[in-house]
Amino acid sequence: MNFFVVLNGKALKSVVLILIAAFFTAWFLYMENLAQIPVFSTKEGPKAVYRGEKDLALTFNIGWGDEKAEPILDTLKKENVKSATFFLSGSWAERHPDLVSRIVKDGFEIGILGYDYVDYRDLEDVKIGKDIAKAQEVFVKLNVKDIKLLRAPTGHFDERALKIAKRYGYTMVHWRVDSKDWTNPGVGKIVANVKKAEKGDIVLLHASDSAKQTAKALPLILQDIRQKGLKLVSVSEMIANGDVQSKFIN
Repeated sequence: MNFFVVLNGKALKSVVLILIAAFFTAWFLYMENLAQIPVFSTKEGPKAVYRGEKDLALTFNIGWGDEKAEPILDTLKKENVKSATFFLSGSWAERHPDLVSRIVKDGFEIGILGYDYVDYRDLEDVKIGKDIAKAQEVFVKLNVKDIKLLRAPTGHFDERALKIAKRYGYTMVHWRVDSKDWTNPGVGKIVANVKKAEKGDIVLLHASDSAKQTAKALPLILQDIRQKGLKLVSVSEMIANGDVQSKFIN
């Protein structure tokens, strides 16, 4: 009898160890996924938008460079795309007023990508405000009116940045689908990344010089979007057309 009690005890111990290992594995995966959730809101405060209720929004970040923005605009025109949102850094915009003017003329929406490439999480509140205000001043001088959208320059932000953005009259915008085009993984991979997009998603693309393959991937991306029967809208149109979603900061 005692012999079997010892065996059962060992078996029980093994089961417990397996359960503990499974728990920590599940917890690790949960925390890893949680860390990848890029959008937040305070429970009763400002929100960061990452998807809407319907349609699809293509967004393009431009922080630096002289070569890639124009081919992207040429491709959008050739593909008869009427709605997209460009998030421009103030430093880039003041060096390329002609391209800013073309973006407006082509009917695309402009949002602010800060002024400098800085991580808002690392800045004091005052410096976040100064970066936003400096960018804001650039677009006023360029006669770009009624900008309501802001994207954190590095894509990272916290509750403080959300509140400061709201204070300046902006809605913080993130994304749900990341093309990862800035890593230049190949045209096929960029297209595959964007194929994950569904109704209501905001997609991140780039038109900075670091994204060398985006212009070639774009026609294939647009072909897939049309095959899915999705309508392209600006972020502001998406916000106006229905409910938007965000996550909570605990």
